[in-house]
Amino acid sequence: MSRRFPLAKLAVPALILLAVGGCSRTGEIAEGGITSVRSACPRVGVPAGTGDITLFDPPASREATAIDVTALITNVTSTCDDAGPQILTTVNFDVYARRATAGPARDVTFPYFITVLRGGSSVVAKRVHNVTVHFDEGQLRAQATGTGGSAIDRNAATLPDDVRERLNRKRKAGDEAAAMDPLADPAIRQSVLSASFEALVGFQLTEEQLKYNATR
Repeated sequence: MSRRFPLAKLAVPALILLAVGGCSRTGEIAEGGITSVRSACPRVGVPAGTGDITLFDPPASREATAIDVTALITNVTSTCDDAGPQILTTVNFDVYARRATAGPARDVTFPYFITVLRGGSSVVAKRVHNVTVHFDEGQLRAQATGTGGSAIDRNAATLPDDVRERLNRKRKAGDEAAAMDPLADPAIRQSVLSASFEALVGFQLTEEQLKYNATR
C-alpha cells in the first residue's frame, strides 16, 4: 500500500538505532535498548493531493456534470539497489482511469512526476514523465503502469560516525543517559533528517487541479 503525506513533512521515528555487528534484529531488545535497522533506501510514497486527477469538459468548468475523466495512482512499489556508491531506486505504480461516457476508443495521457526529497522538505531532484491509458471502444475503465527512478549519493544518505555512535551507544538501566532520547538533541535530529530521503510519485497537476483536489 502506498503512503500519502505532505511534501513538507517527514515523520522521524522516536529513536533510530543502527544494528551493530549484524546481531540485532528489528525490534529486538538488546543490552542498550530496542534496536531498529535504518535503511539507506528512500521511503516511497504519494504526496497528499497529487494521487488523483480530474479532467473536465469543458476544461474551465468545475461542475460535477462536466467531469470527463478521473484517474488515480495506486499500488506504488519500489526496488532499491544500495550496493554501490549510488543508491538506485525504481518506483512502479498503476494508474486506474474512468471516463464519464462510454464511446469510441480513446487514449488519455497524464503527466506525473518522480521527485526526491531530502530531510522532508528539500527537493533535490525532479523529473516529469507521461503515462497513457487506453479506453477500448464502449469501455468506461482503463489501466496503465507507470515507472520512474531515483539516484542518491550514498555518502549523503550515510550518518556521520559520531552520530551513529550516539545512536548506538549502549545504555545501562539506572544511568542518567539511559533515559535520554538522542533525537532530543537538535544536532542529532537534524543529522538524521539530512541523511533521510524520500522518492515520491504523483500527478503533475496545475494550480487549478491542486486547488480542486484540496477543496472538493
